[in-house]
Amino acid sequence: MPRRAAARTAKLASLPLGIAGRAVGGWGRRLTGQSAEEVNAAMSAKAAEQLFEVLGTLKGGAMKFGQALSVFEAAVPDEFAAPYRDALTKLQAAAPPMSVRQTHRVLAEQLGRSWTRRFESFDDEPAASASIGQVHHAVWHDGREVAVKVQYPGADEALRSDLRQLQRFSRLFQALVPGTDVKPLLAELADRMNEELDYRTEADNQRSFAKAFASDDQVLVPRVVASAPKVVITEWVTGTPYARIIREGTQEQRNEAGRLLAEFHYSSPARARLLHSDPHPGNFMLRDDGRICVIDFGAVAQLPQGAPPALGRMMRFALEGRSEELYSVLRAEGFVRPDTDIQADDVYSYLLPLVSPLTEERFHFSRRWAQKQAMRMGDMRGRDFRTGRSLNLPPHWLLIHRVTAGAIGILCQLDAELALRSIVERWQPGFLD
Repeated sequence: MPRRAAARTAKLASLPLGIAGRAVGGWGRRLTGQSAEEVNAAMSAKAAEQLFEVLGTLKGGAMKFGQALSVFEAAVPDEFAAPYRDALTKLQAAAPPMSVRQTHRVLAEQLGRSWTRRFESFDDEPAASASIGQVHHAVWHDGREVAVKVQYPGADEALRSDLRQLQRFSRLFQALVPGTDVKPLLAELADRMNEELDYRTEADNQRSFAKAFASDDQVLVPRVVASAPKVVITEWVTGTPYARIIREGTQEQRNEAGRLLAEFHYSSPARARLLHSDPHPGNFMLRDDGRICVIDFGAVAQLPQGAPPALGRMMRFALEGRSEELYSVLRAEGFVRPDTDIQADDVYSYLLPLVSPLTEERFHFSRRWAQKQAMRMGDMRGRDFRTGRSLNLPPHWLLIHRVTAGAIGILCQLDAELALRSIVERWQPGFLD
């Protein structure tokens, strides 16, 4: 992991420069006769390839930024996505491990010099690794199997450094999300990611979720055993990872995994007053008893009033063709900036395809559907592209947007068919009002 600020900055700087270079090259290929669809698909694939290659080597904030984007892999056309799909999956759940000596040093600092007495056994070989920590399998002193997540030494310094650099490049990253005011969005992302550095906060989040879903017949949240600022210990759980279901699951498994994921995300604000905000396949498993197991509660949105009713009203107005009312809600919530001149009908046309999963009793989430939406919104010659450039993502909607888009990305990777509308009708405030 490059620790020196100069080395990390150089790697991060290569991203927007590479994206800008490909944009220029794309215009050149159009002049030579290639279609907009071919050029856009090729540019998307090359941008994603470089994005995940660079972010995956850095860990810290950069890798977490990459994990947040990796769920959109389903929207990249198959012929371009195939060469690096494995790399995206690895980014979601893997990073080079720290040494045994480093691991023991962190455990001694966080749990005390006699930390080994707390365990009957401790496996020095990590069972999994992620952006700012790695997980070890162990047996607690009372005989329970536990998962021990240990934060990488220097992860806090690296994460904060990466986020500062990402904020410096806000203008260049504008190319990834045209129309959005990126600077405050990155500031909000930085604030939320900073919260993830203290594992005691993560432990509190997990305790809240575990209590809300205790004895639930569809959701399992492992209980917290112990926690410290850089170590959190939870019950050890097993199941079929969603990444494996995506690769080789039966259609029945895919559909059930998708249904459980949607049910968990839409019900959490009502049941826990919280929203699990790190939706990627590495955080979900399908257990043999039919439940979805959810892990990693570092990124959580606090929703003391539950899910915002404005989201339900937006969905309903789009479905019912009430473009003026949809536009009013979007403007009131900050999705349309006051200085923006944009027509309500254009916004309606832009958003209508995104609520198509709610128009049918059962909807098939597929890579093809995701790719179609990505191409529609990314075609620089189309009206939807121009409309998208005029829309903003308000910072207070960041995590809700991330969860909604990320969950849909997983559903498309799963190729799942499910009755999403019935789930939304049950749990989303404002939809039936």
